Amino acid sequence: MKRNLSIHQNILGLIGETPMIKLNKITKDLNGEFLVKFEGYNPGHSTKDRIALYIIEQAEKQGILKPGSTIVETTSGNTGFSLAMVSISKGYECILAVSSKSSKDKIDMLKSMGAKVYVCPAHVSADDPRSYYEVAKRLHSETANSVYINQYFNQLNIDAHYHSTGPEIWKQTKGEITHLVAASGTGGTISGTAKYLKEQNPNIQILGVDAFGSILKKFHETGEFHKNEIYPYRIEGLGKNLIPTATDFDVIDKFEKVSDEDSAHRAREVALSEAIFAGYTSGAVMQAVMQYADAGEFDENSKVVCIFPDHGSRYMSKVYSDEWMREQGFFDSQKQELAAVEFIK
Repeated sequence: MKRNLSIHQNILGLIGETPMIKLNKITKDLNGEFLVKFEGYNPGHSTKDRIALYIIEQAEKQGILKPGSTIVETTSGNTGFSLAMVSISKGYECILAVSSKSSKDKIDMLKSMGAKVYVCPAHVSADDPRSYYEVAKRLHSETANSVYINQYFNQLNIDAHYHSTGPEIWKQTKGEITHLVAASGTGGTISGTAKYLKEQNPNIQILGVDAFGSILKKFHETGEFHKNEIYPYRIEGLGKNLIPTATDFDVIDKFEKVSDEDSAHRAREVALSEAIFAGYTSGAVMQAVMQYADAGEFDENSKVVCIFPDHGSRYMSKVYSDEWMREQGFFDSQKQELAAVEFIK
C-alpha cells in the first residue's frame, strides 16, 4: 500500500517522503531541468519536522528525554512548530524562544500547538542576554528536567537530513541530480543532504543560499568571522549572525546572497506561475537559482533540485500581504500588488 494511503499511528508518520515537483514556467528561459523538493508537504508544513522527530527520538533512545520532560529551543518559528507538534504526540512540554522577526502567523501557530512562547528582539547580537539564543539557554537552566535541542550546534540536525532528505532526493532523481540549491540557516538541511549526495556522486554541485546581512557566504569564502557583514534583514530562517556548527562548510561548493525584496517577489512569482504556495525562504532559493543561472552555473544537461523549506501559509501577514509589502517599500512600477479583491454589496 502507498505510504499516504496507509493508516498511521499518529501525525508523525507523515513526516518525510515529500514530493518532487518539476518547474515549468518560471524556469522556461533557463538551461537545464529544475525540480522542487517541496518540504511544505510535511505535516508541520516545513523541513524542520524531520529534525524535530529525529533529534527527539535520538534523545529518547539515549535516555536524555523521559516522561515529564520539557523541550526548550531557539527558533525563527518552523522548528518550534515542529517541536511542539512532536511534543504533543509524545507527551512533552515545550518552551520556545522566538525571534521577533518571525511572522505573527508563526507565533500564533506556536501558541495554538500548546507551546509557551518567549518573543525576543531579532536585531541584537547573539551574545546579548535578550537574544533568543541566550534566552533559550536561561530557560533551560531554570526549567527542571528540560532538554535544550540547540539546533544550531547539534550534529543530529545534520544527521536527520543525511538519513532522510538526501536519500529521498537521490532516489527521486534516479541519481541524475547535478546541482542542489538550498538555503542555509542552521545549516542542517544543506549539510546533511549534501553529505549524502556527495557520497553518491562527488561531482554534484552544492549551491548555498545566504541573505544580505548574514555572515555565512563570507565565512565560507575566507574562514573568518566578518562582523561588518551583519545588519538587519527580513527573511526568516535564512542566514546567521553567528557560525553554527550544524553547518558543514566543506560540503558546500559556493554561496549566493539574495535580498529581502527580490526573495519576497520571487515567492509570489512561484505561486502565480507554478501554483506552488511556498514560503519566504523558498522565494529566496528561487531567486538564488536565477542568480546562479545568470552567472552561467547551469547548462542543458543540468538537473537542479531546489529545496523549498516551508509552506506559504506561514507568511500571510508578510510576503503575501500587500500591506506588509507596501510598508517595506517593495512595490514599484515593475512589481505591483496582487490582484485586487472586489466586494459585492
